[in-house]
Formats: sequence, C-alpha cells, structure tokens
Amino acid sequence: MSETRTTAQAGGRDQDFLAPAARLRGAGIGGLEELTDLQRSERLERMRSGELGSIHSWELVTAVDGPGTRMTVFLNGCPLRCLYCHNPDTFLMKDGEPVEAAELLRRMRRYRGVFRASKGGITLSGGEVLMQPAFAARLLAGAKAMGIHTCIDTSGYLGANATDEMLDTIDLVLLDVKSGDEETYAAVTGRELAPTIAFGDRLAARGIEIWARFVLVPGLTDDPANVENVARIIERWGSVSRVEVLPFHQMGTDKWDSLGLDYRLRDTRPPEPELVESTRAIFRAHGFTVY
Repeated sequence: MSETRTTAQAGGRDQDFLAPAARLRGAGIGGLEELTDLQRSERLERMRSGELGSIHSWELVTAVDGPGTRMTVFLNGCPLRCLYCHNPDTFLMKDGEPVEAAELLRRMRRYRGVFRASKGGITLSGGEVLMQPAFAARLLAGAKAMGIHTCIDTSGYLGANATDEMLDTIDLVLLDVKSGDEETYAAVTGRELAPTIAFGDRLAARGIEIWARFVLVPGLTDDPANVENVARIIERWGSVSRVEVLPFHQMGTDKWDSLGLDYRLRDTRPPEPELVESTRAIFRAHGFTVY
C-alpha cells in the first residue's frame, strides 16, 4: 500500500490512474453501467480525457451535501490520510468502479425535476474530487449546461488541479478546513495546510460561495487556539455563507478494520455537546452563520 500511496499523494500523474476493475467493498453504484471489460490502457486513456472516472458510490440525499435534494457522487482517490476519515475505502483510485461521465450525466438529467422542486443539485465528493479533475470537469460542465446547481466537497489540497474553466461551472464549494494550525493539520492529514488556504483565496476572489467545514475531534482539533486559527483563515474569504462544525463520530471504524488499516482514533469519544457549542461560539464571534 505504501507504494500506491506515494503515487496518489503526488496527484494527477498517469500512474495514479491505477485503472479500476472492481472495488474491495460493495459497489454502491446501483443503476449505473460499469465498464469492467475495458483494457487497462483504454481505461487510462479515457480517464485522462475525463470520459471515464473511478466511482465509489452515488446517493440521493437531502440537506447534507449542499442545499435541497442532491445527487452526491463519491469519487475514489485522495492524497490525504485523515485520521478520522469515514470513507477510507475511497483512498485509492484503483478500488473504485469505472463509470462513464455520460452515464452519470444521464442519471443527473433524470433527476432535474427533483432538483428544481427542492432547489437542490449535484455534489461531487470523495475521496477527493480533484484527484480526477478532467472527469469532474465533464460532470460539472454537463450539469451546468442542464441548469443544475453544482457543488464540490473538497479539502482544497489539490485546488491547483481546478482550472478557471472548471471554477466557472461550480456554484458552491464545501471546503474542509481541517485545522488552523500547521502542526495539527499535518497530524490530522499527513499534509500541509497552505494549499487549502490558497484554494479558498482563489474561490473568494471569484466570488464562489463557500460553506466552510471543520471536524471537531476531542484531543486532536479541539484546542480553542486551533479553532480560532481556523476562524481567522475562513474570515479572509468574503464568500463564506456558513460554517459547519461537524462533531467527530466512530461510524467509519468497521471500514478501517475491514481494510486492515490502523485506526488510531478507536478510543476517541465524540465531543460533548458543551464542547460543540463552545466551538461554534468561536466561529459566531467572527460573525459567521454556524451550524
């Protein structure tokens, strides 16, 4: 796994597209046509062009991944290794199912009435959506052409992979700011904070709406000084319309175990309501609407 992880961390190179053939854990792509008979070389070429993507699953949800009822598509592949990740089965691109962009766009078209009625749309999540920028760009442009509200859920770490043309097709970004302190960010993700800040700056400069997200983990991200630093980072982005404080939970434990991965937060308890409220109060003190 270490060899695969090294290539994934670089982001966007050909060897990252370890062409998906079958996932290790349930498909989760019901109703979509998967292309398991393609040769590896053909899959690689079609993934580079954005015609084909590595998909973990999709689902219809309400008021979770953006406004209204949304078709959320979870893409495989992520350069971060967040200690609290509840989708570790999306870490590796090769573990996804190969699905055509055209197939997903047909599915989106089918739900246009639902999106209009609920003021919803589509959300591309993961994993990390920007691990597959060409594929994401096709989905976003196609959805936008159909008049569908578009959103991506991202850490921003690979924000440089998002072209200006892609940003023109995005209505909302759920931007995960995992820590305001460099040392804590590295402890949580194994990566650096700076790319997330740079991506947020870019979104704000273009006036793209941001919902900032922060996962509250007792003993890891809950230091008030760290939270204050997160608030100060978010404060520089004038297009932030809300902040979501997401309490840590243990819902991903079974996935870590089934994948044979070392889950280091096994003994961490969810935050007490008082800690959640005091954390939200820090963001409110900076003038944010907080959930």
